[in-house]
Amino acid sequence: MEIYLDMYQTITVAVLVLMLGKVLKKKFGILERFCIPAPVIGGVVFAVFTCICYVTGIAEFSFDDILKEVCMVFFFTSVGFQANLKVLKSGGKALIIFLGLVIGLILSQNFLAVGLAKLLHISPLVGLCTGSIPMVGGHGTAGAFGPVLEDFGIMGATTLCTAGATFGLIMGSIMGGPVGKRLIEKKNLLDTVVPEDDSLLVEDEKKHERHTSMYPSAVFQLIIAMGLGTIVSHLLSLTGMTFPIYIGAMIVAACIRNIGEYSGKFTIYMGEINDIGGISLSLFLGIAMITLKLWQLADLALPLIVLLAGQSLLIFLYTYFVVFNVMGRDYDAAVLSSGVCGFGMGATPNAMANMQAVCEKYEPSVKAYLLVPLIGSLFADFLNSLVITFFINFL
Repeated sequence: MEIYLDMYQTITVAVLVLMLGKVLKKKFGILERFCIPAPVIGGVVFAVFTCICYVTGIAEFSFDDILKEVCMVFFFTSVGFQANLKVLKSGGKALIIFLGLVIGLILSQNFLAVGLAKLLHISPLVGLCTGSIPMVGGHGTAGAFGPVLEDFGIMGATTLCTAGATFGLIMGSIMGGPVGKRLIEKKNLLDTVVPEDDSLLVEDEKKHERHTSMYPSAVFQLIIAMGLGTIVSHLLSLTGMTFPIYIGAMIVAACIRNIGEYSGKFTIYMGEINDIGGISLSLFLGIAMITLKLWQLADLALPLIVLLAGQSLLIFLYTYFVVFNVMGRDYDAAVLSSGVCGFGMGATPNAMANMQAVCEKYEPSVKAYLLVPLIGSLFADFLNSLVITFFINFL
């Protein structure tokens, strides 16, 4: 029996799955502790249900997921608006160095994924499903690039990317605290703690204050960027390379944000845009999760374990030896290392949770709390999308 859900029914199920995820997240503390998104929790439950129905021959579900693409473009357009060059400049030398480290991590994850895939005699594009797409990118980027890889003939790529992102959320949260703790205690880093100026954090928070009357303007800014972005995406496609559908909108949004910041002629309503982007991400993830076909993972179970184990080892070595040493070998560098474990394998909220756990045990780190959200939320997704696009087109 085939059960088909149209566009309206699909998004209704996605919202119900989101609500189920929120209930389960509150009920089971371990889910809250690892910062696993509610759509992922509820979506996995629903995906297991549909998998059981398929394997037992009871029913096969199919969905009209056109709204998934709309929500995805809304979310990544909001990410584009966060690429503020003024903030990057104000962060100084440390921010530039940290940005370079994140770019290095993105490249390392993809080179490792492709290399391991070749050793396992599987497609390099299958390897990319466990690279920076789900690791630095998280579930949002996994859901966006999965269909792109499926267009290249990788069956079940979305499911693979999502499995990698879920693994990364958990592993990044598990590793972050212990990495920071070991560095601090082994190297007596509490002696290096110095008071820091938190005015940048306060100023940034004021800029993100919400006003209900500004939400319509924020929506209009997103829509304008999306519309103009289709032209940019078309021009990029003329190069013969394959780009995700949202790349043009991200570029236009970044341009609008910086024109507004530098000219002072108009206001970008970042607080409201962030909220709308968050809602769009939840809906996008909800639809992406309920359309997963878990049975497609069966043939790649062993290679997937090897690929993800390789990424776990990489993030430990990169944070413990590279991030810590390059960022100054002090207390702030140790806290940053715990944060990179979080968003390097999951998402910025995981990074913040890792750093909060470390700082509650020892001392606050204003530097880490400034750098990680700025790079993790503002620039990592943008740069990651460009790097992934490069890898996909040249493999």
